[in-house]
Amino acid sequence: MIGTLLKSVREYKRVSILAPIFIAGEVVIECFIPFITAKLVNNIENGCDMNVIVKYGLLLVLMAVLSLTCGALSGHFAAKASCGFAKNLRHDLYASVQNFSFANVDKFSTSGLVTRLTTDVSNVQMSFMMIIRTAVRCPMMLIFAFVMAMVISPKMSTAFAIIIPFLAVGLFLIIRKAHPIFKSVFKKYDNLNNSVQENVSGMRVVKAYVREKFETKKFGSASDEVCGDFTRAEKILSLNNPLMQFCFNFNMIIICLFGSMLIVNSGATELTVGELSSLLTYGAQILMSLMMVSMIIVMVSMSVASANRIAEVINEKSSIVDPENPVTEVRDGSIIFNNVSFRYSATSKKNSLSDINLFVASGETLGIIGGTGSGKTSLVQLISRLYDVSEGSVKVGGVDVRDYGIEALRNQVSVVLQKNVLFSGTIKENLRWGDPDATDEEMERICRLAQADEFIQRFPDKYDTYIEQGGTNVSGGQKQRLCIARALLKKPKILILDDSTSAVDTKTDALIRKAFAEEIPDTTKIIIAQRTSSVEHADKIVVMDGGRIESVGTHAELLEKSPIYREVYESQNKGGDKQ
Repeated sequence: MIGTLLKSVREYKRVSILAPIFIAGEVVIECFIPFITAKLVNNIENGCDMNVIVKYGLLLVLMAVLSLTCGALSGHFAAKASCGFAKNLRHDLYASVQNFSFANVDKFSTSGLVTRLTTDVSNVQMSFMMIIRTAVRCPMMLIFAFVMAMVISPKMSTAFAIIIPFLAVGLFLIIRKAHPIFKSVFKKYDNLNNSVQENVSGMRVVKAYVREKFETKKFGSASDEVCGDFTRAEKILSLNNPLMQFCFNFNMIIICLFGSMLIVNSGATELTVGELSSLLTYGAQILMSLMMVSMIIVMVSMSVASANRIAEVINEKSSIVDPENPVTEVRDGSIIFNNVSFRYSATSKKNSLSDINLFVASGETLGIIGGTGSGKTSLVQLISRLYDVSEGSVKVGGVDVRDYGIEALRNQVSVVLQKNVLFSGTIKENLRWGDPDATDEEMERICRLAQADEFIQRFPDKYDTYIEQGGTNVSGGQKQRLCIARALLKKPKILILDDSTSAVDTKTDALIRKAFAEEIPDTTKIIIAQRTSSVEHADKIVVMDGGRIESVGTHAELLEKSPIYREVYESQNKGGDKQ
C-alpha cells in the first residue's frame, strides 16, 4: 500500500525531502536555545557585565531568526509537497477508474469511488503533510531535548525516562481502541454518498412521488451512523488530552521539587537555577512532542483505512485489457455470436445469456425485441467489449473481439445506451465526442440525419446552446436524438441503438430509420426496441426471452412462428386501434 501511494509523489520528491531537512534544522536550533539561555542566566547570577549579556542576547536573536526561517521554509515545502501529492493521487485514481471495465466499476460502486476520490484522498493528504513535517519534528525534538537534558543533569533527566514509557503505553491503548472504528466508518461514508447521489440524480422522481421526507429520513439515518461512529472514536481519543496534561504537570512538579532540592543541597554545584529553567523547557518540549506524536498516530491510523481503499482502486486490474499483439483494423461490420454464454460475476449461479448463436452480415439491420430482463442489453454490450463473454466467442469483422485493441474496436462500434448521457457544455462540444475534428457543416448534416437539427435551430444560440449537467435543459426525445447524432459522427461500422428512440414519437422514429437506410447503408445497425414498429422493417429480428434467443426471422416470419413476438405486436396494434 505504501509503495503504491509513494509512486504518486513523482515530481514532488525534492520538496518532500527538503521539508524534513529544514524541520531538522529548526529542531536543532530550538534545542540549543534553552541551553544558551541557561548559560545567560548563570552569567547574570554570577554578576557578568553588559558585554556578556549583549553577546548572548545577539546569539539568541540569531538562533531565533534561523529557527523561524527553517520553520517557514519547511512549512512552505511541506504544503507544496502534500498538495502536489494529493493532486497526483487524484489523477492516478481517476486514470485507474477510466481504465476500468463495467465489471470493475460494479465491484467498487459509484459512490465508493467518489468517496475514495474525495474524503479518502483528503485524509491521506493530511497524513502526508504530518508525516513529512510533524512526524519528523516530534521524534527529533524528543531525542534532542532528552539528550540536552542528559548533558545538563543526568540525575534530573531520569524523570523523563520514567514518564515517557508510561505515556507511550497509554497512547498505544487509546489508538488500539480507536483504529477499528475509523476502519469501519468509511464504508458508511459510501452509503452516505450513495444516498446523496441517488437523491440528486433522481430529484424529479422524488418530487413527483412526494418522497422528500422519506429521502431526508434515509439520508439522516446514514448521517447518524457516521456521526455515531465518529462520536465513539472521539470519546476514546478525548482521553489523550487529560493523559498528556497529567504527565506534563506531574513531570513539572517532579523537576521543580527535586531540582530545587538539588540546588539547595549542593549549593548550586550540581545544578544551577539557569539549568533548572532549561530542564523545565526541555520537559515541555519532550511532552509536547509526545502529544504531537499521539495526534500523528491518530491521524495516520484514520488515514490507513483511506490509504488502503485508495491503493485497492489503483492496484485493481481492469478485467478487460488489450491482447499482446492487438488487431488494429476492423474489416467490416459483420457480427458472429458463437455458443455465447455470459454472467456478470464469476460468483453468479445463473447466466444472463445462454447458448447464443447469431450471425449478422455487414450492413444489415438487426432488430432485437424482448421483455425486461430478457438479455437484450447484455447481448449488445458484448460486441464492443464492455463486458467479456463467459463462454464462447463474439466476432466482429471475422475477428474475435478479444483480439482487437480496445480503442480500435470501440472506435468502430457506436453505442447509444439505454440511459442517454449528455455532459455539461455546448451542443457542439457534446457532438464532438463522436469526432473531435468534425466541422460545423458535418455536425449539421448528421443532426439532420438524426432528426435533431430542427429543434437545435429553434434554440437562440443554436449549436452553441449550453447543455446543463446531465442534459436537464433538453427533453428526453431531444437528448436521445443528440446522442444518436454523436454516435453517427464516429462513422462506425456498427451502430447500436439500445432502446434509444423510446422518447421520440413514431413519425420521428420512422424518419430516423429511413435516414439510416439511405445515408449509412454499409453500417450494421442493431436496434433494441419495445415497439415492433421500430424493428419490423429490419432485415432480421431476434426475439429474446430469459437470456436466450427464442426466435430469429423477419417481421412476417415471426408473426407466424413466435408467440412472444405475435403477442407484443397484437397488443400494441390493438392499443393503437382503440386510440
